[in-house]
Amino acid sequence: MIERPMRMTLSDVAREAGVSLATVDRVINRRPGVSSRSVHAVEQSLEKLGYRPDPIAAKLARRSVQRFCFVLPSGNNTFMRLLADQVEAARSWLESQRAFADVVWTDVFDPAALAQTLDHIDDSYEGVAVVALDHPMVRQAIDDLDARGIEVVTLVSDVPGSKRAHFVGIDNSAAGRTAATLLGRFAGGRGGPVAILAGSLSLRDHAERIYGFQQVLAADYPQLMILPVREGRDEGARCRAVVESLLDECPDLVGVYNAGAGNRGIAEALEGAGRARDVIFVGHELTPHSKRFLMRGTMDAVINQDPGHEARSAARVLMALGSKQAIVPDQERIRIDIFVRDNLP
Repeated sequence: MIERPMRMTLSDVAREAGVSLATVDRVINRRPGVSSRSVHAVEQSLEKLGYRPDPIAAKLARRSVQRFCFVLPSGNNTFMRLLADQVEAARSWLESQRAFADVVWTDVFDPAALAQTLDHIDDSYEGVAVVALDHPMVRQAIDDLDARGIEVVTLVSDVPGSKRAHFVGIDNSAAGRTAATLLGRFAGGRGGPVAILAGSLSLRDHAERIYGFQQVLAADYPQLMILPVREGRDEGARCRAVVESLLDECPDLVGVYNAGAGNRGIAEALEGAGRARDVIFVGHELTPHSKRFLMRGTMDAVINQDPGHEARSAARVLMALGSKQAIVPDQERIRIDIFVRDNLP
């Protein structure tokens, strides 16, 4: 009896090349995001093993393998880097579910740049998770993806007026109200001005947080005067300059609420002015920087959302949408965490 030669699989190619199955898939389908070294290793393995694609298997794969793209903000936002790390960490699990995920970086503060990035999403992707600016150009780009049959999930910051299928993130109004309650209680009856910083008021999550913060502070802590919102574009240097200017203008500043990123710049400004102990500072996202400032006493509280839960939730939601399965609301609800120095993980 003559044995038929065993057909090589993509898993065999990945093992021979020393790369992931997702990398082999990208090389074969000529998709970006692979180093020249990895491309060469895969091509060498394909030739060595004599891999030939199975047309029938390829047709099945096109129907069953799901490809997703995460569009995240470029720049030095530490939380977004943590989110990208969690997307990377989820790749092996995604591969086991016959799904792949890529990460694309873009300037989400520039609506034209973000819209252009979304417009150039390849049709090989079945779903996109995007940290989005709530702007007409971005809404149109999301609607265009939907028209092309690509499911869109907004991540961290929502665009509710668009045809996005789902939002993955915390209740940002509740997060802002929580921040106001903490700052108001920490003030202990003191009166005076309170500063608010945002990355951009066009980011829905920042705008909703500020709305909730202002709502509670005005109703429950009328002795605290809310100053006009300043924008720092989530950049540490800009946030530092904003707070340095505020400290000069308002020597009696009671507190600072940062609705976005850039905590490091704010902390540096407070410490540099010798005001770290008397100005209450509440911000968002537990990063290595905010942990350090909580330990020093420069920050008083951090409102956090779990980037790992968000990355996995976005992937689960996109897979469910692609396979027409039900989304489990309790599983995908992102909770609000509160950290002070005494309960740091």
